[in-house]
Amino acid sequence: MTITPEQSRAARGLLDWSQAKLGAAAYLSESTIRDFEKGRRVPSINNLAAIRAALERAGITFLDTGDTATGPGVALRR
Repeated sequence: MTITPEQSRAARGLLDWSQAKLGAAAYLSESTIRDFEKGRRVPSINNLAAIRAALERAGITFLDTGDTATGPGVALRR
């Protein structure tokens, strides 16, 4: 499953992480994170997986509701 730029931004907000911190946690450059979240480019599948894995290690759960009204989201595990 892929992630959206909106999920990445929301997850960082829940964690209070900067784009640089996410990049470091995912072993990617800050510009890769920035460009993805701004919709400038879609990272490779491997890079998207690295972003998702870094966020999941930090406690983020990805919500894939399938509900077109709310769409996919994120939550912080307790």
